Amino acid sequence: MDLSKLAEEKIREAVERGEFDDLEGAGRKIDLTEYFNTPSEFRVGHSLLRSNKFVPAEVELIREIGELREACANPDPSLRAERMRLLNEKQMALAIVLERNHSGSRRR
Repeated sequence: MDLSKLAEEKIREAVERGEFDDLEGAGRKIDLTEYFNTPSEFRVGHSLLRSNKFVPAEVELIREIGELREACANPDPSLRAERMRLLNEKQMALAIVLERNHSGSRRR
């Protein structure tokens, strides 16, 4: 049996068992605009990172900073000091990551 027929058989069996019934995005149209706007040499890597919800360190830090800023609005003074300390640490970490990225791009 050739490989494509074996793959089709395995997929058919999985469909019959209902293994694809609860997939994220089931029933929604797939928008491939971003995929085809990505240069072909980066498509597979970008697609894998995106589908596994990977984000670069600086994006994650920006998200955390936003959450901490909102949390700092809490009027409880005992929590505010700790949150401000964490906020300062995250902002410093972001500055370091951005500087590292910037200096790395100058060396190339």
